[in-house]
Amino acid sequence: MSRIGKLPVQLPAGVSVSVNEDNVVDVKGPKGQLTQQIHKDIRIVVEGNTILVERPSDSKPHKSLHGLCRSLINNMVEGVTKGYEKVLEVNGVGYRAQKQGKKLVLTVGYSHPVEIAEEGGVEFDVPAPNRIIVKGIDKQKVGAMAAKIREIRKPEPYKGKGIKYENERILRKEGKTGN
Repeated sequence: MSRIGKLPVQLPAGVSVSVNEDNVVDVKGPKGQLTQQIHKDIRIVVEGNTILVERPSDSKPHKSLHGLCRSLINNMVEGVTKGYEKVLEVNGVGYRAQKQGKKLVLTVGYSHPVEIAEEGGVEFDVPAPNRIIVKGIDKQKVGAMAAKIREIRKPEPYKGKGIKYENERILRKEGKTGN
């Protein structure tokens, strides 16, 4: 039995879940609404304020899908109640981030500033010129947007300049040694 898949998903107050015949799960909560297509073989049972995810057999594909589907549903429930956020840090002399309307403008050593627009329910917050907070209710979209921002200027191993996640450790290399 899948250790993750067999755990019930608890529904907090103010969250409603509906499952239609095509296994499309719709979760509504105080922060918004999320919809996800779940694999047709997996059975989703809503009982009061808990959701149970059941698999039809113990075959390898069904075992793999069991925990995945439960995690997807749990992420949707958590997203519409608390939301998700990723924090990025901008390191480097002259490197900075700022928000202009619904755009994030990054000055990170290129000849031009790089602009990224908010999309798909993902918002940016820039509390300081060297900190970016990516917020939203969909965990996958928040993570993808944070990765897209980090990709603009990855941290380099010599001085650590670039855009990195808040808790990311950069492996540092020693520079040239002159003889």
